[in-house]
Order: sequence, then structure tokens, then C-alpha cells
Amino acid sequence: MALRYPKPLEDLVRELSRLPGIGGKTAQRLAFHILSMEDSQAGALADSIRRAKSEMKYCPVCGNLTDREPCAICADESRDRTQICVVEQAGDVIAIERMKEYKGLYHVLHGAISPMDGIGPEDIALKELIVRLQDSEVEEVILATNPTIEGEATAMYAARLIKPSGIKVSRIAHGIPVGGDLEYTDEVTLARALDGRREL
Repeated sequence: MALRYPKPLEDLVRELSRLPGIGGKTAQRLAFHILSMEDSQAGALADSIRRAKSEMKYCPVCGNLTDREPCAICADESRDRTQICVVEQAGDVIAIERMKEYKGLYHVLHGAISPMDGIGPEDIALKELIVRLQDSEVEEVILATNPTIEGEATAMYAARLIKPSGIKVSRIAHGIPVGGDLEYTDEVTLARALDGRREL
């Protein structure tokens, strides 16, 4: 007969295992760690999750995660407003910002085109990007979607939408391995990929 955990522990393990990259054993290890924490530490963890969920929202301009409107990047007058870097997820913005080389603005798509998963162009923030480019001072759109089949398809589709406007469209170079995520790529590789971007 398999060992069963008490229900509260079982629930905690189940919820933790739903997080991306967390398997059953890791979820179990995390659950036991949480239970061994001081009450104040566990309370602080629970409060920070609740606060992040209630206070964080998407920037109405670029779609990045923020606790104010517009986000700090969109509000920063020193940013180069002639460039917009298009990424799939908010975590990709953090990855590019970490290298401290890119000084332009961003646009977060919140996904990539993936017919296999039922995600079409209308399910990501492409329309918002096109609207944003109208009456703007943007001269170049850098497509920094992930180097996956979905990321490539999204970049090609976006390029076809943007090119008629006369705005330069470039794609980050593939210093990033195919199948990799921007969020987990080191700064040197990201910098190389951004510097080696090509026009589409």
C-alpha cells in the first residue's frame, strides 16, 4: 500500500508540482522545506505571492509586467523611442535588460503563434503592436522571439505585417540555441544575438 500524505501536505505538493519545471520529487522537497520554515517566513512567502498577484498588472503600452502605469521602461524618457524590441513573454524583457546594452522600448506578445496548440495571430498581442506603430517615431522593430518553430513563425508573420509601413524589421541573430528560452540565456550570448540581428 502506497504511503499517503496528510491532505494539507498532499494539496501543497500537488499545487507546487503545477509550476513549470517542478516535478513531483522537487515539489515534495519544496513542500517539506516550506513546512520547516518559521511561521513568519512562510507567512511572508504566502503574502508576497498574494501581493504580486493583486498588485502586478500588464503595462497598457508595452504589455510588460508592472506595478504602475505605464511601466518604468515606457515612462523612462531617456529610452530610445525609435526602437521596439518584440518578445514573447515578460520574462524575456528582464533577460534583455540584464545585459544592459539595449536602450530602446519593448512590446510583449504574451505568446507565440502555434497552430498545434490552437494559438493564432489573434491570440497574441500583434494587433496591439501594429496599432502602436501607427503615428509613432519607431524606425526599427527588432523581433526577439524565441528560436523555436513557434518563435520563427511569429517573427515571420510579424515581419509581413510591419514591412508595408516602411519601418525596418530585424531579427536577433541565432547566438541562442534552437529550442532555448531567452529567459535562461546568459548575457554574453544575448548581447551577441542582439548585435548580430539581421533585417527581414
